[in-house]
Amino acid sequence: MVMPNFLILGAAKTGTTSIYRYMKQHPEIYMSPAKEPRFFVFENETLDFNGVGDEIETAKTSLQEYQQLFAGVEAEKAIGEATTMYLWSAKAPQRIKHYIPDVRMIAILRNPVDRAYSNYLHLKQAKREPLDSFSAAIQQESQRIKNHWWPFWYYKDQGFYYRQLQRYYSLFDSNQLKIYLYEDLKTEPLKLLQDIFSFLEVDDRFMPNISEVVRKSHSVPKNQALQSLVSQPNPFKSFLKPLLPQNLRQQIIKKINKKNLVKPQVSSKFRQQLIAEYREDVLQLQELIDRDLSPWLKV
Repeated sequence: MVMPNFLILGAAKTGTTSIYRYMKQHPEIYMSPAKEPRFFVFENETLDFNGVGDEIETAKTSLQEYQQLFAGVEAEKAIGEATTMYLWSAKAPQRIKHYIPDVRMIAILRNPVDRAYSNYLHLKQAKREPLDSFSAAIQQESQRIKNHWWPFWYYKDQGFYYRQLQRYYSLFDSNQLKIYLYEDLKTEPLKLLQDIFSFLEVDDRFMPNISEVVRKSHSVPKNQALQSLVSQPNPFKSFLKPLLPQNLRQQIIKKINKKNLVKPQVSSKFRQQLIAEYREDVLQLQELIDRDLSPWLKV
């Protein structure tokens, strides 16, 4: 059975969903129909996590299940999948080395504080994060790890990229790894994609349609009662429905959302605290990947 010859390792909340969709457009690239198979994290394991809503999480845990994802491969040169948990996982590198030792790997890294906060907002918007404070969630992280919550809850822990990448550099030739920054995707997405195409030895002249950016704002309502009024079925909405044309109702809802939905920011004090915790890892990382990461250390 076919196995992938490249992997997108992560990190989570760095635009990997967008990259996955763009790469699927390339005629010489086959991407697994399931974006996050998570096989190399959970091979032969039972998912028994205890966090809020963790029962919905899935993984391909058997080799047969995993290989079935690539049954549709025809003449594509580059065969891959994207599991953001591979970068964080301590088990994944050895398993990858065992099954596909010559694999090429891609990682995209984001300011670890911004990544952690985006992760928090993602679960908050999904109504799974019970804590209203990012700092409170960070304080609970060690307890959540102890209580065996799904790894996506490990907001801070997922941001120690140097530690994570070292596992891969110790097992694989450095030429098998390609590291990018989230800023690369934001500022020059086509250049990043064409560099990936070159790395995978497929036609780097191919121009994917990048007009669709898979980027959620993760805004939260200033007034939850008002948000519930406009977003959920209720007698008031039912009363107004026959009185107002649909386009007018949509305009009103759009204006309310614009004023009521905001993206909160991490306080300067707490950001400074997190930067201090990440500082040594960031300094080691910039030496490892030869990129200036000094902006990540600014409040």
